[in-house]
Amino acid sequence: MDACSNESVTMNARVLRVCCDHLLVCDLAGCQEVLVHTPKACCFRVGETVCIEHSGAMTMSIPPQVSAICIDRVNC
Repeated sequence: MDACSNESVTMNARVLRVCCDHLLVCDLAGCQEVLVHTPKACCFRVGETVCIEHSGAMTMSIPPQVSAICIDRVNC
């Protein structure tokens, strides 16, 4: 990953929906939908598997929300 923090959390997820400033993903570890805020949302497509790096802070909303530090495609 590029220029990411050492004190962050990673989540592997499948993209469910793409909007201009966020993604709705399904966390592959817990099968939970999470809304991911990122200015690079439009770079991804529904169905892609991504690795999301974030601070670890997650809202208690439904769905929970995080702000991405880095997002990379996972090569399968």
